[in-house]
Amino acid sequence: MRLARIVASFRLRAVACERRRRRRRRTMEPPATEGGTEEALLDDQPGNSKGTQKHGHELDEEQEELAEHQPLEQEDLNFEKWKRKPLPKRTLYQKIDDVKTYLWNAETKEFMGRSGKSWSLILLFYSALYLFLAAMFGGCMCCLMWSISPYHPTFNDRVMPPGMTMAPHLEGHDIAFNVSDRKSWKKYARSMDEFLRPYNDGAQERKNIHCSQEKYFMQDHLEESLERKACQFKRSWLGECSGLQDPHFGYSKGTPCVFLRMNRILGYLPGQGKPINVTCGVKKGPPDALREVQFFPKSIFDLKYYPYYGKLRHVNYSSPVVAVRFANVQYDAHIHIQCKLNGKGIINNSLTDRYLGAISFTLEVGT
Repeated sequence: MRLARIVASFRLRAVACERRRRRRRRTMEPPATEGGTEEALLDDQPGNSKGTQKHGHELDEEQEELAEHQPLEQEDLNFEKWKRKPLPKRTLYQKIDDVKTYLWNAETKEFMGRSGKSWSLILLFYSALYLFLAAMFGGCMCCLMWSISPYHPTFNDRVMPPGMTMAPHLEGHDIAFNVSDRKSWKKYARSMDEFLRPYNDGAQERKNIHCSQEKYFMQDHLEESLERKACQFKRSWLGECSGLQDPHFGYSKGTPCVFLRMNRILGYLPGQGKPINVTCGVKKGPPDALREVQFFPKSIFDLKYYPYYGKLRHVNYSSPVVAVRFANVQYDAHIHIQCKLNGKGIINNSLTDRYLGAISFTLEVGT
């Protein structure tokens, strides 16, 4: 609406100017009278030229003022003639012809509005652009791979202390079953057996070596690319939680086992020379609900399994495991249990990461 008003005002001004020019021409024309010849002769004299021009100028100004105050005629206010005439509606065949012409114009030899030269320049430009980008990306990746080592991280000064994982881990960290219902605990026993397969005695004897020292197994003197040896950790060392004497891992008797393992951190030396200890207790529930807790083979992570040199060099490395057996747990009680790592440099009370140095789970054993 505003644009229409502006256009209308300009058109009114144009009509007014045109009317003023018409009136000006009429006032400047000499009257056809008998004395017209004498007035013309007088006008040719130089003395009367200035007065005539002045008089004509005053008349023009008066006519302009009259034209400004004089209302416009109805014909001048008719704006229908200024409107753009609507384009005729095109048929489907005409539209198809337009598309065909756009795709290939036989007269101008253009494809999609461009000539062959134009398309060639565009293809050449984008080919050069993407080749340059690919070369730059490849150069950056080469520089990156050349500057880092595949065996150890360049910077590891911000590595956090280790956390813990557990097995079985099927439905989150909730363990609930009935001793008399085989289906309720069979899945846990199957998960425990799969977890211990890499720790079978035969596999450990073939791949790893027997270590008797009680200190860190340092192998930094070897070349960076050489494979590191790993100490054995046999399944049979887990005693009643090994699944060898009891293939159900105590779940059929109401004395379930769980496995705890410390997370791997490349080059990390836990405990600062002293083994890391593991403790488990009731976090929420009756304080005497667990009663007796047993650990296999010990409640510590031996130092001989550290440091870890990464999967490229420590190919056959087996993380040590601590098996926890709840030998006399209270039945029909929903118990929240927390197991913690204890030692120098260990954090087990973080408010932001509940798996840092500790792990919590629930245990409910029914009859």
